[in-house]
Amino acid sequence: MKAVIHVNSRTYSIHIDQPLDISIPLRASKDNVNAWYLPPPKIYPSVIKEAEISVGQGAAVNFNTIEFNPHAHGTHTECVGHITKEPYTINDCLKQFFFIAEVITVVPELFNGDFVISEKQLRYAIGNKKREAIVIRTLPNTKDKLSKQYSHTNPPYLTEAAAIYLKEKEVKHLLVDIPSVDKEKDDGQLLAHKAFWNLGGQIRTDATITELVFVPNSVKDGKYILNILIAPFENDASPSKPILYKLYDKELPKQK
Repeated sequence: MKAVIHVNSRTYSIHIDQPLDISIPLRASKDNVNAWYLPPPKIYPSVIKEAEISVGQGAAVNFNTIEFNPHAHGTHTECVGHITKEPYTINDCLKQFFFIAEVITVVPELFNGDFVISEKQLRYAIGNKKREAIVIRTLPNTKDKLSKQYSHTNPPYLTEAAAIYLKEKEVKHLLVDIPSVDKEKDDGQLLAHKAFWNLGGQIRTDATITELVFVPNSVKDGKYILNILIAPFENDASPSKPILYKLYDKELPKQK
């Protein structure tokens, strides 16, 4: 099904029945993707008056309680409230949900014993393109990312210069397939988070970072429409479901 979509005064044609889901589902399993030293998420029937509320136990409905951390247990989108005393929430900060995105693929390079995504790599991959969102896929890119246990593994991360470059390119929405844009153990410096959100200046409250996406190899590098779907949590982060849509026609003329 083809649809015409208007994004920032530009008009595009997409097939809304051909979504490319780049989120990782949350499962109550030790094989659920995990980071930040937490146990797996839990999903279990609630108990009321000593009765387990599940159809399997004779109740009329299934009525599950879920215990999880959005930062640790799957694809999530976060706002600047992740690193500020002031309680910014993702529900307040993310007000638009469709964006022009560029999918790029990089091989993290070795730097001081770590694997990093550098400014040079991003400059080469993005070039002179102007995009609201950048989706970074790292290589190697295997399905192991769907269940990887990241704690104490020192995963790849962005350099501070790379984050500054994205901010100066006016990229508002950064999506990565790693647990964090910053080093796992950096003594709380959070250089990339702070640079991307411009914490030392005019804070970019409308900018977001989405971590732990998974971009299948069948999704080619290039230009897409991105839809970031979140739950309306009044929290610094929410589980999210970013969806890409291919562009099937050339960009249509601007609307008058």
